[in-house]
Amino acid sequence: MTDEARKRIAQATDLVRCNTRLVIASASVGLGGSLRIEDVVEIARGAGATLSDDVLRRVDAARQVVVEALKAGAIVYGVTTGFGGLANVRLTPDHSTALQHGLLRSHAVAVGNELSAEEVRAMLALRAHVLALGHSGVRRDVVLRFVEMLEMDILPVVPEQGSLGASGDLAPLAHLALPVIGEGEVRLAGERLPAIEALRRCGLEPLTLEAKEGLALVNGTQGMTAIGVLAAWRAGRLAKIADISAALTIEAILGTDRAFDPRVVGLRPHPGQLASARNLMRLLAGSEILSSHRKSDHIVQDAYSIRCAPQVHGAFRDVVRHSAETLEIELASVSDNPVVLAETGEILSGGNFHGQPVALACDALAAATVGLASISERRLFRLLDPKTSNGLPAFLVGEAGVNSGFMVCQYTAASLVSEMKSLAHPAAVDSITSSAGQEDHVSMGMIAARHARECLRDAEAAIAMEVLSAAQACDLRAPLLAGTASRAAIASLRRVVPTLVHDRALKPDVDATIALLRSGELITAVEGEIGPLE
Repeated sequence: MTDEARKRIAQATDLVRCNTRLVIASASVGLGGSLRIEDVVEIARGAGATLSDDVLRRVDAARQVVVEALKAGAIVYGVTTGFGGLANVRLTPDHSTALQHGLLRSHAVAVGNELSAEEVRAMLALRAHVLALGHSGVRRDVVLRFVEMLEMDILPVVPEQGSLGASGDLAPLAHLALPVIGEGEVRLAGERLPAIEALRRCGLEPLTLEAKEGLALVNGTQGMTAIGVLAAWRAGRLAKIADISAALTIEAILGTDRAFDPRVVGLRPHPGQLASARNLMRLLAGSEILSSHRKSDHIVQDAYSIRCAPQVHGAFRDVVRHSAETLEIELASVSDNPVVLAETGEILSGGNFHGQPVALACDALAAATVGLASISERRLFRLLDPKTSNGLPAFLVGEAGVNSGFMVCQYTAASLVSEMKSLAHPAAVDSITSSAGQEDHVSMGMIAARHARECLRDAEAAIAMEVLSAAQACDLRAPLLAGTASRAAIASLRRVVPTLVHDRALKPDVDATIALLRSGELITAVEGEIGPLE
């Protein structure tokens, strides 16, 4: 790799780092109250978390109910009994600590790749948040420990595979919780080390769990919800990127904006479709390229990948909105079991840990993302073929045959879209019996969330191929100028990727473009010229 290629990747990577760096220590999000997707994203990217005095008093009240139940010798699942298929085994108070610690140790058997630092921070925040809602019956010290870990960036090593999605994300959450008792592994300032060593470096002592607390730490949907929330946030941003990418292609390919006329689009008033069409009209405004052939009769109708962009992009937007709404309900939910009702002094078992709502929301998000990437790949195909690009050179480079240009970018995009189709098979259609038949229907919600995240990752890369190629195609239309928005997008790209004149190593260009999209810089550049996109 040349020094220039390394420089381009470094410049684009810096954009991502700037957008994901830890925020100033004074920034914080209150837990135990109303929590939005944006709040979780802020914490995932480094913001702190706080617990108000009112929230801590609520936690104390729920804990007192557990204490009173123990004193009364009540039979309470997970408090004075075993777990799952062992729920009928009666235990004494003397077993409390061994039971709760053993639960974490025995359940921490997840495998596979580690969750990212952002995903782990989101999980820590959501676990603290659900405990802080005051229906789990843990001591305030347990909730505060998660907040301390966030503040000090002590991040448990959490493998991503092993959850069935009911009773929640047991195995991943057990890995998340082990460091509370000084066990398992964490990352501290990027270094992987035993949890006990990290706690000592930060001046913290391991906690000794009491009745109900180990169960409260592993029961819930915080694994799938954390991944799903971050994926939904990325999806919202990708919707804007897809509109920008489509606008670039429409200009480059000498398409028309007639199909986006609000009088036409408004006859089918799906909210996402209307928003995407409005975006496209604004993105294409002031284009000399479009004006050059506006009165021409050679284009009666564009191909579907051009003409139906608002319909496809809009359907994606509507699914993103629905998924986000479901996930925000989950953020406000108590998914522990059993739950403590401090008002009445009751401890009741239920099924709030079941991840079906989150699983279905993430499955829908994954499926919708395939359509967004697929239509982008079809536009890319048309850009590269002289039979459909309206006069552009083959593969967008001179001396075709000597140069291959962007030919294999389309191969890669097509490969990504094909892989996404497999990933988007709904995880929630499956179930399998576990725990000696006690847990006989599960959601596979963690799998659904991971697949949604992976589909978004692949879609970002596929759409980056279109942005890279469409910008090149717009350059080839000189001296005609693209619209103001497209010029801003191209200028943003050109800061890290120069125009292609002859074949060169394209991998650095592709990586830099993907990093540019993921950083949010492309959106920032465009919105700086035309105002916020919908």
